[in-house]
Amino acid sequence: MKEDIWANTRPGELDEEPSSDRSPLLDAKVMMVDDEPMMTDLIQAYLEDAGYANFIVANNPLEALALLRSEAPDLLLLDLMMPLMSGFELLDRIRADRKLRYTPVIVLTAATDANSKLRALQLGATDFLSKPVDESELVLRVRNTLAFHEYHNRMSNFDAVTRLPNQRLFDRGIDEMVARRDLVGGMVALFSIDVPECQLLRQSMDQASADRLSKAIARRLERFASAAHSGSALATSNERAPRVARLGSAQFGLVLEGLADAEAVEGTAHRVLAVLSEPVALGLHEVAPKPWIGISVAPADGDNAEVLRKGADLAATHGREQGTLQFQFASPELNARSYEKLTLGLQLRGAAQRGELRLHYQPKLDVASNRIVGAEALVRWQHPDRGLVPPAQFIALAEEIGLIGAIGDWVLDRACHDAAEWARNGLGEIKIAVNVAKPQFLTGDLYGALRQVLLHSGLSARQLVIELTESMLMNDASASLALMHELKALGVALSIDDFGTGYSSLSYLKRFPVDELKIDRSFVMDLPGGKTDTAIVRTVIDLGHSLDMAVTAEGVETIEQLDCLKQLGCDIYQGFLFSRPVPMAEFAGLLSRSIGLGLPRSLLHSNQPP
Repeated sequence: MKEDIWANTRPGELDEEPSSDRSPLLDAKVMMVDDEPMMTDLIQAYLEDAGYANFIVANNPLEALALLRSEAPDLLLLDLMMPLMSGFELLDRIRADRKLRYTPVIVLTAATDANSKLRALQLGATDFLSKPVDESELVLRVRNTLAFHEYHNRMSNFDAVTRLPNQRLFDRGIDEMVARRDLVGGMVALFSIDVPECQLLRQSMDQASADRLSKAIARRLERFASAAHSGSALATSNERAPRVARLGSAQFGLVLEGLADAEAVEGTAHRVLAVLSEPVALGLHEVAPKPWIGISVAPADGDNAEVLRKGADLAATHGREQGTLQFQFASPELNARSYEKLTLGLQLRGAAQRGELRLHYQPKLDVASNRIVGAEALVRWQHPDRGLVPPAQFIALAEEIGLIGAIGDWVLDRACHDAAEWARNGLGEIKIAVNVAKPQFLTGDLYGALRQVLLHSGLSARQLVIELTESMLMNDASASLALMHELKALGVALSIDDFGTGYSSLSYLKRFPVDELKIDRSFVMDLPGGKTDTAIVRTVIDLGHSLDMAVTAEGVETIEQLDCLKQLGCDIYQGFLFSRPVPMAEFAGLLSRSIGLGLPRSLLHSNQPP
């Protein structure tokens, strides 16, 4: 999330430039080299009174060069007349050092002869101060030197409109991240971002409007990069490496490190698109940018800034020319994978309308009698070319592209109608369990949707069980509690799915109006031999019963697991031991055979489909 940093803000607030009454020059790092401690103490006191708080002192000129390299000050105050090494010699070494050669240097000297000043100027001195130092003159010369250096630095390294680093500085940041990749871990991802609207505004309206849009894009990218960096374990890495840049009139760059895999890179691209596509108010007009992103990753696509940037630029251009994906990878393999996801997502959008979605039902059985007492509805996708697509291959995609709510509504409607039909055909009023996705639950529309589907299907509310995950409920426990009470008012039952894998608080669990706890299959698979899992299952069963909840075990596959669950007092089980999830007609057959009698163990394996 990091992703929530854009919440609770005024419209347009994120596009505003940060403001501060404090001069940024006061944050400059000032270093002084002088062999007289009394003089450095006096200078430091003068500057601190003026607001400069970042002061470094070196009284030994022999140690000064190493300290200069490690600290990289914004300004150096240098005494010319020192033993061991004169200021002239140190200045000569500074200007010969590739890293330090552009550091502004104010020399301090008691000498008044023209030759000393001329020699210092020839060696690259920026300005002079005569000893004894006047406080007012010191503060003015420091301020003016820093201001000029800052101006020169910005002209050389920063874009004048957005104040973002330019390509030269950005490339240095990329190279730094690539160099420390082994230390940080993960991948370095470079995003080359084209925003055509910046150029279109300049052509159709005016330069001022184009500049305002560019500034808005810049602020959004800065906030995104800052949130991604500060919310991770990388916050201790080099803060000076630029992560955002303006690379052209309509082109921006973003570089992030420590991304675990291609999925993480792709997810980041989706979030960048969402942030940048928000409308920008430009006076009486509003512009909704449509960015195009090219992505290269290190080490797969290169190991230096130039190669990575060229690959990302080409990918962005290729994507814009094709007009399909709003982001493209430089890697053909990742591109193919991303295109496949896009294609599958487009096909999924119309799957329900085309009648391609199916519901399969997994029986839930009473542990004591081995009778079917309910079923869990599980969605499948009957793809015209791929065949039956399991949920693991499309549910996450549905969440990513915003379809999970619509699919969830379809599942709820279909399951209620099927259960009502079983009851009308004399197969009993069994409980039907439906999983609810996080977007369905948190939007607040679930109560209305349930009322409508119960009314239209004719299903009794007491037959419907809504399954909610532990992590979903604990995301905002107080809000979840209120929503759960609303649902309970309808008469439906509530179940916590995958119990034991999340972060439930017992103080909330006792307040949640829950009817059932479902033990996750990961705790069942090692029964009865696993002592730890046996202890966990026993604890969950005892906890559920003490709170008047039924307890269901998932993933039961062996007779031994079932016998263990029976001994521990579990109420209900489901799993491949009795049946895989099966289509409606096949489940109706299982249910009809279960009415009024328990199934013998000889039939436990006979109902699995091929």
